[in-house]
Amino acid sequence: MGLEELEIVRLILRGGSVVDWKRLVFRDPEEVDHFLRLSLFDLSDPRDEHRLRSILSQAVAYLRSAFGYRVAVPVAQPSDMRDLFLLASGVLEPQKYRRIACVALKVMHVIHHLEARELLFRAPVREADLAEKVGQRVMAEARRMKELGFPIVEFQGNVKTRESLVTKLMAKRESLAAQIFDRLRYRIVTERKEQIAPVLHHLTQTLFPFNYVVPGQTRNNLVKFRQLLATHPGAAELALELQMPLDLEANDRRPLNEFSAKDYRMLNFVVDLPVRIDEFLPAANGSPGEDLGRVVFALVEFQVLDAATARANEQGESSHDRYKKRQLKKVLRRLSRGLVVPQRKLRKA
Repeated sequence: MGLEELEIVRLILRGGSVVDWKRLVFRDPEEVDHFLRLSLFDLSDPRDEHRLRSILSQAVAYLRSAFGYRVAVPVAQPSDMRDLFLLASGVLEPQKYRRIACVALKVMHVIHHLEARELLFRAPVREADLAEKVGQRVMAEARRMKELGFPIVEFQGNVKTRESLVTKLMAKRESLAAQIFDRLRYRIVTERKEQIAPVLHHLTQTLFPFNYVVPGQTRNNLVKFRQLLATHPGAAELALELQMPLDLEANDRRPLNEFSAKDYRMLNFVVDLPVRIDEFLPAANGSPGEDLGRVVFALVEFQVLDAATARANEQGESSHDRYKKRQLKKVLRRLSRGLVVPQRKLRKA
């Protein structure tokens, strides 16, 4: 892996945000086209190009209004939308526009998510419809990876049952449905631990763009970035070029899950998977689809581990059965608090 690939894998492993990045690494227009297609935008479609320019226009207006930025014309109104990404990568002249191009793309990233959420609220799309479209897309890639010979022992998905959702929300201190990130979840098991990183990078090239990894929702006590980097022949040089300090992960003390056993090992991360909903939008001009585009997002959790770790996780306190019992015990304790009188008090009475 080169620097770009390592940065992408690191973003997944620690649940970082591209808003904190300083640069992009697109080398040519073809790479930008690939990235946009993965984001479900096709610049050969006038509606998609118009949508991207609309998002850019809103981003520029925000930067000028909120911070007084002087956004140059090549950034605010590029002749080719791909130029914006190439300016942010420093491969187009003048180099002085690289930083403002990066800033504009960061704001576009946020605006796109906000308006996609509004589109999802306004469009007649059921959760089951989204789940079906996500399942078709993810499992098609799973089959393709197996056909290509990827070292995958297991790649399967499921949708959380209503009972599991209720239990999970009751076990949380903040019982909000919006905090359930794993309604749709996929489990990927590789043959060996060192194969996890290449599989992650492949997924960012074929299934979801790297910038759609949901910040702060990764739980990882399986693959350590510093150890991954140490195996690279150019580790010393690459460490100096990283977007973020090498010791950043050392300060991360987030537990994997309060109900997981101390020996349980897993990499969990959440992705905002882009989904096209053209068939659910009216074709008339001025419709919600025309104003807000045709792409929404579906939250999808990926659980990734190797075969040896998967076997270990099914032993003793790490097993799923023990996990569910610990979770249900807490839910019962919360539900019964103040309502059920302990038996020993009844005996004393």
